Parts: sequence; C-alpha cells; structure tokens
Amino acid sequence: MKYLLLPVLLFFLSSQLKAQGGVAVYKDPRIDQLLKKQADVNNISTRNSTKRRTAPGYRLLIISTNNKAEAIAARTKIYSNFPELKPYMWHQSPYFKVKAGNFTSRQEAQAYQKRLSAFFPGGVFLMNDIVEVSPDSSGSEE
Repeated sequence: MKYLLLPVLLFFLSSQLKAQGGVAVYKDPRIDQLLKKQADVNNISTRNSTKRRTAPGYRLLIISTNNKAEAIAARTKIYSNFPELKPYMWHQSPYFKVKAGNFTSRQEAQAYQKRLSAFFPGGVFLMNDIVEVSPDSSGSEE
C-alpha cells in the first residue's frame, strides 16, 4: 500500500505544477521611471542634434601615441587649460590620437596652435577636418 501511495502523491503534485503553468515576473517600478527618463534624454538629444551641423574646417592634432595614458593626460591638459576647446580622442590601431577645436578659419586655428605648442613640446599640427558648427555662429570656434 505504501508503495502505491508514493506514485499517486507524485502524480498529484506534478499535475498541480503543470496546471499552474505560468511564470510570474516581479518588476521594480523604478525601472519604468528610468525608462521614461532615458526616453526624455533621447528626445532632448535628438532635438539638439538637429541644431548641430558640420562644415569643412580645421582641428589641431595634439598627440598621436601608442600609450593610452599619455593620450588621456593630453586630453585632460586641454580640458584644464583650454576649456573653450573641445578635445576629441579616438583609437586608430595602434595609436591613440587627440585632436582639439572646431575651427572654421585657419587664422584662429593657427593662433591656438601657437598657444598649445607651449603645453605640448612634441608639436601641434594643423589639420583639415570636418568640424561641428552651430547654426547661429557665423564662423569661428564653437
């Protein structure tokens, strides 16, 4: 009798588990708030990106090195000494490169080149590039 009771009990329990058959998902309500905030940020950045445009111009090549720490140090030096310039850093294997500025006039870029040369004795080079300009600016550095 007790050998029969065990299979019947297991059958009953397994049928109960199959009958429930769903998966309950418990979600923190803060996730919805975060998703809404991210959607708002995306909408704002989309609106701002339509205000930005690009044009042919000049940037200053500050450093091209295979040492990431040197590139980060150069970018930090630009941030601290020239907050009006926007530095750009990227990795083009095997080098890390740092450029700065959004100049539409060559004269303004050359003026900054002289000022930056004091901070970067390895040389600062003027390069043609596609730069960001704001629609309301008539030309110079953003």
